[in-house]
Amino acid sequence: MAAATERAWCCTVCGHVYRGDAPPECCPSCGAAPTEFEPYDEAQESAAAAPAIEWQDVGAAEELARQPVQEIEVGHTTIALVCRDGQFSAISGKCNHVGGPLGHGHLEGEHVVCPWHSWRFDGATGEGKTGCACEGDKVPTYAVKVENGRVLVSAAEATPRVHKPRTPHPLTKIALRGQPGGPAVTDPLRVVGISTTNMDVSNPRYSTSDRLLNEALGRARDCGAETRLVRLAELQFRACEGYYSKSSRACIWPCSITQMDPADQMQVVYDAFVRWGDIVIVATPIRWGQASSLYYKMVERMNCIQNQETIANRHLMRTKVVGLIITGGQDNIQAVAGQMLTFFGELGCQFPQYPFIAHSRGWSAEDMENNVRYVEESKDLHEAAAGLVDRCLDTCRALLGVSIGAGHVPRGGRKAHELDVHAQI
Repeated sequence: MAAATERAWCCTVCGHVYRGDAPPECCPSCGAAPTEFEPYDEAQESAAAAPAIEWQDVGAAEELARQPVQEIEVGHTTIALVCRDGQFSAISGKCNHVGGPLGHGHLEGEHVVCPWHSWRFDGATGEGKTGCACEGDKVPTYAVKVENGRVLVSAAEATPRVHKPRTPHPLTKIALRGQPGGPAVTDPLRVVGISTTNMDVSNPRYSTSDRLLNEALGRARDCGAETRLVRLAELQFRACEGYYSKSSRACIWPCSITQMDPADQMQVVYDAFVRWGDIVIVATPIRWGQASSLYYKMVERMNCIQNQETIANRHLMRTKVVGLIITGGQDNIQAVAGQMLTFFGELGCQFPQYPFIAHSRGWSAEDMENNVRYVEESKDLHEAAAGLVDRCLDTCRALLGVSIGAGHVPRGGRKAHELDVHAQI
């Protein structure tokens, strides 16, 4: 009896090919949901690449030689045409990582550097650079020749694409409460406190928002919850480097920086928000009418979570409950709260009744020592912090077992829904 043929599946987001009886829980390359996979017929792909070479004229050699790397179309195939030391070669225009346009990259020695995430492939052999994340991978190569001053390229693959098997990043696997691998529904709830106050951690100072955050976490522990405190000031993490500005599909989950830089500690925040916590209390001071600079540094890096909603219909935080603590010597509480509620709302988070507590002494008060004393001694504010946690816990318990947005969420009216974008182009 013949052995069963292993099935193959292709991620429609990044092009990664997965082999197994069913699509994976998430794409090992870009984190896309299993619904983004389609059956992949490898035999058909190989057959399509088999015909004899048919050459296509892509332009004058003299003109094409002026650009070391450029994208060309040969039939329906996108190719990166390389010219190094006057010699032409051609590799696939699609990077193995998440499909970045290699033809828009640049030449670094003999390697073409992908403009999205800097994967490097030999411009002649298609092999991934040794020591790079793409080592062991290969992109297809194509035959090239020059005749009568014209560059001719074949659309047939001379060598195939090779994806080196990789262990998925730990953050790609998310186990929800009550599901296999996650905490039981009856296990203690988990409350994360996020301090966005910036300070010299070797010479700490009093922070009113941190004081109320500690009060909230203490209340959570008294109620039987597990707690975790994340101080952004103690973490070393890079600012968002704008991969989304290159292409929406260049912003992946987990974040590109997290995957490329093991020393980047934003992973601590991602783990707390997406994997560990049921409830997240975010505390921020007011700085010139805005949340803290560390808050904005954090949420810019969290765009990769929101982008999963946009490009992969994957909801990483739809069961999370978020509460906010906002304090400062200056006013503008409503605007700060509005921005924060909008951001976490766009991540699919849930909010308790009265989702934030706040305190400010207003525009005229620069006597910060009095503000510190007021917050420290205010029974009302301490009770308010405890009450915020109580409401978050009640909301979280009420939502246990409730399915929210489990199916496809209609895109109309939401961020990047593209209702009439194409009509405007």
